[in-house]
Amino acid sequence: MKYPRIGHGIDVHRFGEGGSITLAGVNIAHSQGLVAHSDGDVALHALCDALLGALALGDIGKHFPDTDMAYKNADSRVLLRRVFALVQEKGYQLGNCDLTILAEKPKLAPHIALMQQRIAEDLASTSDSVSIKATTTEKLGFVGRQEGIEAHAVVLLVPISGS
Repeated sequence: MKYPRIGHGIDVHRFGEGGSITLAGVNIAHSQGLVAHSDGDVALHALCDALLGALALGDIGKHFPDTDMAYKNADSRVLLRRVFALVQEKGYQLGNCDLTILAEKPKLAPHIALMQQRIAEDLASTSDSVSIKATTTEKLGFVGRQEGIEAHAVVLLVPISGS
C-alpha cells in the first residue's frame, strides 16, 4: 500500500546582469537577472527538489547537472514537467504544494496568480492546490542586501487512485 509522501526543496541564485528574472514560470521585469546555468527559476528549482525528495529520487542537480550543456539556459518549466513525469511513473500525483519566495525586489504580489496557474498546469492540478507566498527578509542576509533570491517549497504527494 502506498502512503502520502512529503518533500521539501530550497534554491538560491544571486543577481547578475540582465533585465528580467523568471519565477515560477513567469518572466518579470527587473533591473538585474539571476546567475544560473538554466533560466535561474529558483521557485521551480525548489519545487523540483521537493518533488524529487518526496520520493527519494535525489535532487535537481542529479537529474539535470549544470555540467551538461543540454541544460544551458533550460526552461525550468520543462524540467519541472520531466520531474513530475517521474512522480507520476511512481504512482503519485500532487496533493498540494506550498512555495515561499524571499526577495526584497521586485515586488511579486502582482504575479502570484499567474505563477500559481503555470505551476498548476505543469503539475496536472488546479491553482487552489498551489500556494505561493512572497516575503522579504527585512533587509537581513544576502536577500536583504538585494544580492539574490531564495525560494522554499513543500509538497504533499498522494497515491494515484488504483495504482
